[in-house]
Amino acid sequence: QVQLVESGGGLVQTGASLRLSCAASGRTFSSYAMGWFRQAPGKEREFVAAISWSGATTSYADSVKGRFTISRDNAKNTVYLQMNSLKPEDTAVYYCAHAKTTYSGSNPYVYDYWGQGTQVTVSS
Repeated sequence: QVQLVESGGGLVQTGASLRLSCAASGRTFSSYAMGWFRQAPGKEREFVAAISWSGATTSYADSVKGRFTISRDNAKNTVYLQMNSLKPEDTAVYYCAHAKTTYSGSNPYVYDYWGQGTQVTVSS
């Protein structure tokens, strides 16, 4: 069993930055890839970013590439999502996800545990 707890969401203006954190417990964190997804009202959940078990490999959705950075600290069992130059279209509930494998990507079926989500709202 894995528990994931996200934090760091909030209400910001266009162009601002936020850093989301996801603290994991239960399974050996450093052995598995992690990801971030988001879901806006009335839309399907979509992939944002993923990071391999070691942190050496990352992938991003085209919509956030160059603005968001995913990272991890295996000593703290925590994955981060640094979000810069935020836009109103980034408004969503952001979910942290724990993968079944050492490498992951945009396929949500690769992930077997999900956090409860944290709200990010970007005002124009």
